[in-house]
Order: sequence, then C-alpha cells, then structure tokens
Amino acid sequence: MAKSKKKSVKPLGAFVLVKRNEAESTTQGGIIIPDSSQEKPLEATVVSVGAGRMDHKGNVTPLTVKKGDKVLFSKFGGAEVNIENQDLMVLEERDILAILS
Repeated sequence: MAKSKKKSVKPLGAFVLVKRNEAESTTQGGIIIPDSSQEKPLEATVVSVGAGRMDHKGNVTPLTVKKGDKVLFSKFGGAEVNIENQDLMVLEERDILAILS
C-alpha cells in the first residue's frame, strides 16, 4: 500500500486559511468552564494565505497577514472546513480584525 501524500492547501485571492486557538477551559480565578458553555475562540493562527486582492486593472495587492501570524477575526466570518482531520477556517482578509503581538 502506497503512503498518501500530505495535502497542501493554498487559499485563492484574498482568502486566508487559519486554525482556531484552543478555548480556555478555566477562568483566571480557577473556575472550570464546561465544554457546553464555552464559546469558540475568535483568535487563530494563520496557516496559509492567498496571493492577494486583484483590482479592476489586474494589479495584485499582497495581503497584510502572513503565515504564523496570530489574528483576531469576526465572530460571523469565514467557513469552517476539515482538512486531513484538522478543523480549519477559510476567512477573507477583511474578516480579520487585528494581528495580535
């Protein structure tokens, strides 16, 4: 049996592929938060980025974010996808609100 080659996923245009950061399971005071009460975090790490946004003249403007950036994104932005048993999200760059440092 041949080994399967790992898939490479590259978003198109102004799209960004991100992996959500893990939700905190305890508060700062030490209270444990049950899984059913946890909201999905709005922070993620950029996995891959598209080439950039194309204007009406055909010029490509590179994206501001790059692979490895920690970002904060809009609650209702993006589409959830599962690639090789990894839960990821595809966002438009405009759905990214900030780069965290």
